[in-house]
Amino acid sequence: MNKQKYVSEEVYVAPFSYAISLIDGKWKMHILFWLWKKEVLRYSELKRALGNVTHKMLSSQLRELETDDMLIRTEYPQVPPKVEYRLSPKALTLMPVLEMLCAWGQEHYTETIESETPPS
Repeated sequence: MNKQKYVSEEVYVAPFSYAISLIDGKWKMHILFWLWKKEVLRYSELKRALGNVTHKMLSSQLRELETDDMLIRTEYPQVPPKVEYRLSPKALTLMPVLEMLCAWGQEHYTETIESETPPS
């Protein structure tokens, strides 16, 4: 029995692969983070919060998140156009994982800063 076959029989990777596919992308987790913290953001507010993201990249990532039912896009028929984004119920179920990731980052970020600080 080759190793590849053994691993695929032993470990069912489909749920993990599915979860990663929803958040895979340079800006998706950042977008989810900001919507989690602010609840509702307009496109320009998201772009400002993210900083260096291009219009093309942000539009693409938002479209993918919407297609994957991770966010809700509400367009208001007015001039100028107004579009708001919020987390979907599906995305809200991911927020405990994001919260744990933030806590882990805070713990290890502090350790990194302390280890890089020269003694006084």
